[in-house]
Amino acid sequence: MSSSQLQPTSHGTLGRRLKVNANFVEISKYPERDIYQYDVVVMPERGEFKKLPPPAYMRSVFDAAMGEHRQGKLKGIPMVYDSRKIAYAPERVCGPKETLELDLSYKEDGRTEKYVIRLREAAVVNTKILTEFIRGRGGVEVGEIQSALNALDLAIGSVLHLEMVGFNRSFFTREQSLSTVGGLELWRGFSFSVRPGIDHLYLNVNTAVTAMYTPGSLLEALVSVVGVREPSMLRGRLTGDNVRDMGDVVKYLRGLQVYCSHRGLKSKRKFSIRGTTTRALDQESFDWEDPERPGNPEHVTVAEYYLRRYNIRLNYPFLPGITDRRKSVFPIEFCSVVENQRFKGTLNEKQTGDMVKFACQKPKQNMDRIMDILKKRSLGSSPIVQSFGLSLPNKLAEVESRVLPAPVLEYGSGQQQSVVPFEPQGGAWDMRRKQVKKAGDELQYWAVLVLASKSHVPDAAVKSFVTALVDGCNTCGYRVREHYPPITYGNPNSDIAREMMGALRGVRCPSGAKPQLLLVVLPTTNLQVYQAVKNCAYKTLGIHTQCMQSRHVQRPNQQYCANLCLKINAKLGGVNQALQQSGFQEVLRGKPTLFLGCDITHPAPGEQEKPSIASVVGSTNLEATRYAATLIQLPSRQELVDKLQEVVVRHLKMFHRGTNIKPRRIVFYRDGVSESQFNQVRARELIEIQRACASLEQGYKPEITFLAVLKRHNARFYPMGRDADRSGNCMPGTVIDRSVTMPAITDFYLFSHAAIQGTSRPTHYYVLHDDANFSADAIQQLTYNLCYTYAICTRSVSIVPPVYYAHRVAARARCHLLDMHMGFEEASTETSGYQGGATSSAIGAIPGIATKIIKVNPDLDTAMYFM
Repeated sequence: MSSSQLQPTSHGTLGRRLKVNANFVEISKYPERDIYQYDVVVMPERGEFKKLPPPAYMRSVFDAAMGEHRQGKLKGIPMVYDSRKIAYAPERVCGPKETLELDLSYKEDGRTEKYVIRLREAAVVNTKILTEFIRGRGGVEVGEIQSALNALDLAIGSVLHLEMVGFNRSFFTREQSLSTVGGLELWRGFSFSVRPGIDHLYLNVNTAVTAMYTPGSLLEALVSVVGVREPSMLRGRLTGDNVRDMGDVVKYLRGLQVYCSHRGLKSKRKFSIRGTTTRALDQESFDWEDPERPGNPEHVTVAEYYLRRYNIRLNYPFLPGITDRRKSVFPIEFCSVVENQRFKGTLNEKQTGDMVKFACQKPKQNMDRIMDILKKRSLGSSPIVQSFGLSLPNKLAEVESRVLPAPVLEYGSGQQQSVVPFEPQGGAWDMRRKQVKKAGDELQYWAVLVLASKSHVPDAAVKSFVTALVDGCNTCGYRVREHYPPITYGNPNSDIAREMMGALRGVRCPSGAKPQLLLVVLPTTNLQVYQAVKNCAYKTLGIHTQCMQSRHVQRPNQQYCANLCLKINAKLGGVNQALQQSGFQEVLRGKPTLFLGCDITHPAPGEQEKPSIASVVGSTNLEATRYAATLIQLPSRQELVDKLQEVVVRHLKMFHRGTNIKPRRIVFYRDGVSESQFNQVRARELIEIQRACASLEQGYKPEITFLAVLKRHNARFYPMGRDADRSGNCMPGTVIDRSVTMPAITDFYLFSHAAIQGTSRPTHYYVLHDDANFSADAIQQLTYNLCYTYAICTRSVSIVPPVYYAHRVAARARCHLLDMHMGFEEASTETSGYQGGATSSAIGAIPGIATKIIKVNPDLDTAMYFM
């Protein structure tokens, strides 16, 4: 630990103290002895697996072997297994250099397979290291305790696997499931993981939901996926080139396990789908030799084959067949979706809406479900859990929290150089009787492009909306000089760039000047049209665009127009609100500070040939209300930011250009890093920032504070008594920095926003390096106060704005790289427990993609075009 970091014992004192319930169970007893880790090889009789079977199958084979040999070769010692290649035991099952072999005849679906399970000791895990870590002794790092935590996680998970369907550290049940469209259903469940706290170990328990394939007829599932009423309507929809255009079908079938059964087979056959035939089964043909006419091969269609071989006339010969890895062809009508399969693709709009509603629970409901699962499963009484030396009650921990005071904001008064202080209450406010603090460039040269027909969006409605928008902007203190911009109608299915340039021809700009803004009315939420608009604006035209849905044109309201005004003002150089500078500079001790935010987004699963994208934003004024952005293309799935030195130099120069002052302090908020990656990311990227400073001027060493930011975690907190906001969640400003936080790293959970619905998730901040020696109160208050400066809404936001802006910039990468047809990973509704466990992204990259800075049009380079 760097001497300039905060000490682990440093806690804040600012704010009103409250007790809250946490979804953590204090583990009252854990082993302080050796646990034995084993390499596991499951060897089929017919040779090694080319690819390991699914985890559920591997677990079933392993559990069967444990049951058969536990009282014999295993000497009654229980073992827990990760379903792949690692197992743990509380005692030695064989000598350190021995290999224990367990023979097994495993029967499933009427078939018997013979296996040999080989166990060989791989490591001895001394769990005393957990005690050293949670008590902050001996400089133990997070990565050093991972094996011990994995063993305890698997011990607890082994109990849940008996009654629930498990994936990593999450477990689900079909009870109270919800059917959605597209052959899927939504299941409820829980995530469990052992977490280190200060002086204690905890079991973190959180609710989760996931999408599962609906078991049963594959034909009925495809009817639902395509969105037709009956199988006959699938004719011509799944053959030829059509299936390639039906992304939902391809996404649904990829890797899906199905049973195939018909009267010609004695038992069901299970296999994974690799694809579909390009032609219907009454056209797809092959050479076949009829057993009753040997030596006389014939060319027959698949439909003919089933009729002659099995005396089965296909009901849907106009459908394609599905294929397995051996390229065998099976009729869809004979296939059934295997149960307990998780859907790993991206949900469509309807499925996502259903998922959000299904997952949304009030805090009290959320906590009650967790208490219910603890009582029902009674984890502490399990013999396997007890054999690993664990003891835990069925009670959630109570931890201390504090509610920080909200900052004072400054808005404009309508008079030059005059500001009006405003004290927000409850984390939300509106623009009534307020004006933007600083108006951007007056809007004089702009146009409106309606990508919809006049019958859907009449010209009179567009003109009426433009009038309402102009009035709204002027009311909010942002002046629009041109009240009657040219309005053009375009075709959303044509060349979007051409439509945009056509709309801008009606703008009468001075010689050499560009239009300032194009307001684009979109007919639907179609992402492709939106991305095409942004791609043209960012790369070709170099102008700001403001997109909106056509439904808002029909019903303009004051609040919506005010929201659009905030976006337009931010894009054109304005400042909507700011922290009161006296209090802000007091926290910063008067030192000019550059705020940086960084995030990395990865391509969607299976798109290894596509790059990852890092986004970095940096403040360009002393108030930390204006930001500029930089995009970096990285090798696929790389977690470290290359070219960070070059990017930080760019942002240091832009800060100097905007303020005429060199920053004396840099506060770097880094998202997208798991706990196991902290040391590597900090060591690499901190040096890059330091080198950037040194490259500008010899001896230039501003103070650097480096914070990691985690939003995807499973910690939840529940207010007690009446200390809750309207939604039943913790109040904005609630901070937790004791008990369930990390013992060896200064960190805190912060509720900086007012929840609208559901159970609120705090953001987890870790101070990894701090030259500025911020007190715990100062870094927490600074981070919280910044959450009130997000430019385009009148609410405090859930994550510090530099990171929020970096998220937005990363999302715009889809638009920059439109020609690559990129999809990106999204945050899932449930996460996989311990941050930094086996499921976290690797630091290493998949090679083959060059690192480079992605350029935007120079006219947008320093603007907040991403708002």
